[in-house]
Amino acid sequence: MNISSGDDLSSKIVFCVLNFVSVLVCVLAAILVFGLKLYRKIVYRLSLYQVLAALGFSTVETLQIVFVNYDQLSEVYRRLCTAIGLLEVYAEWVKLLFTAWVTFHLFCFAVLHKSLKKLEVLYVVTSLIIPAVIAAVPLITQSYRTEPLGCYISDGNGTDSAADVELFVLWNVPALIVLFAASIAMAVVVIKLGSKVHHRIKKIKEPITRGDQYWKALKQLLPLAAFPVLFFIFEVPVLVFDIYIAEGFVGNEGVTLTASVFIALWSMASGMTLIVHIFVARLYCSSRIHLRWYTDIQGIRGNYSSCDHTTEKAVVSLNSDSNTHFSLPACSLDGIDAA
Repeated sequence: MNISSGDDLSSKIVFCVLNFVSVLVCVLAAILVFGLKLYRKIVYRLSLYQVLAALGFSTVETLQIVFVNYDQLSEVYRRLCTAIGLLEVYAEWVKLLFTAWVTFHLFCFAVLHKSLKKLEVLYVVTSLIIPAVIAAVPLITQSYRTEPLGCYISDGNGTDSAADVELFVLWNVPALIVLFAASIAMAVVVIKLGSKVHHRIKKIKEPITRGDQYWKALKQLLPLAAFPVLFFIFEVPVLVFDIYIAEGFVGNEGVTLTASVFIALWSMASGMTLIVHIFVARLYCSSRIHLRWYTDIQGIRGNYSSCDHTTEKAVVSLNSDSNTHFSLPACSLDGIDAA
């Protein structure tokens, strides 16, 4: 984030408020995952990593509210600005790396048919350590300074400087690389899925095979595809704004306000994606269970259709007995642990 269009108080307030809402959404998503014990499956753990990264990022961005009105000459604020800028770069990179790993994981399973569950530790370790190294670079060069939306890599006055080059190298270029690679990977995944759907339609009436198990597992992984898509939707405009500023088009309050919205919505959309997926999955699971329960009841009644009147009365009595009921099996979102 490098939006430097002058001191825009309204943009900063909108920015912090939206990020606070994003924090609440991400907290709710995390509570659902832990409350329903969905973290036992890697699909939900990968989604949870994305949401926790978004939670950390939005929390740091919300703290930028302290710079709405402050004394720039104060040593306390300068140190606080450096700390928040460092945390923001760190959190931003954590989100970026988790997005890259999720895309890689989905691509390998959908296209290469490779299960990479064993690499989960690598995903987490690299996504936590590499950002720390990168965030330390502006700290060493003392490039964390204030800008309209808070503290970030900046020269503090909006002019061309080494800080602009530093931002370009430490964020814009890596983000563009991940964006380009993720776009290609997702295009290949979509093409592969189209082929799988066509193949599935042809064999819909055949017995369940290993390929069918793969298809069921792939459906469980599909929600992960939302995260690279969200990255594309919300990061591209911000990168465009960075270029807009780099070309010298400063002083446009609309650019700052629009950027603040897109930056905050990335985290909010990540949390909402996981929440919607959980509720849709539970609704689908519940409907399947009720359908199976209804089918079983009809099957039981059908077996007695040829019985005599006495037996039929006994079955009716059994079904109407207040102490006798058919319990529904527990609804599970686990399915096949295919990742």
